[in-house]
Amino acid sequence: MQAPLPPLRHVPPYWVRTSTGSSGAFVGGTPRPEPAATPLPTPPPAEPVAAALPQPSPPEPSPEQPIETFEPLLPPPPTPELFTTLRSEDGRLVLTNDGLELNKEQFSWRELEGVDVQPVRWLLGVLLGAFTFLGFLAAYLQFWLKTVPAALGIGLGLALLAWGLRGTNRWRVHRPGRQTRYFALTGPAHSWQTLATEANRRIGQRHHETATAAGYWLQQTALVAPVASPTEGAGPDTHAPV
Repeated sequence: MQAPLPPLRHVPPYWVRTSTGSSGAFVGGTPRPEPAATPLPTPPPAEPVAAALPQPSPPEPSPEQPIETFEPLLPPPPTPELFTTLRSEDGRLVLTNDGLELNKEQFSWRELEGVDVQPVRWLLGVLLGAFTFLGFLAAYLQFWLKTVPAALGIGLGLALLAWGLRGTNRWRVHRPGRQTRYFALTGPAHSWQTLATEANRRIGQRHHETATAAGYWLQQTALVAPVASPTEGAGPDTHAPV
């Protein structure tokens, strides 16, 4: 059996108050400094922190995220040019404002790709005229023919030779995706080539006007589409109260 513990005695705490002015640890220490007679100059205001910090450099473009570039807006399409009416000497070819009329057949400028003229000599007429002329001339020089028959034969040969050399002008009308049309027109080749050059100019002008108008309206559609797309695909509101 253990011995009983001795009785405990509670001692209350005793507090001692000291003064820092006349006694204590700061007695005889360094005196408190007095305020200066003249005020100190006011320091300049500090710069904002945001201005002092270095500005971040723009991120470099990466191949995965290219920089978006905005194309300039196209001007409105110009007014179509008005063409005057041109006719050939024999009236078989007419160039109007709307298209080409050849042997009473109409072709629109927009359905044509181009036209060209190629002078063609009639080889059979050239050969017949040359052989006839040389044959009668040789027979006359050999005294096989008299003057009158030889003159008639030489004249016939010259006529056949001139007819073959004159030949014809073959017009080729090119239509994209369709068979090329051929036309034979007689007359001087220079006048036909002048008309063909004017026809090709009108074809190119009409194609340029059509392409310019199509590009302008396509750009207008692309600008309007992003604004109209959110409303077009929106359905009925399911969260609206009934």
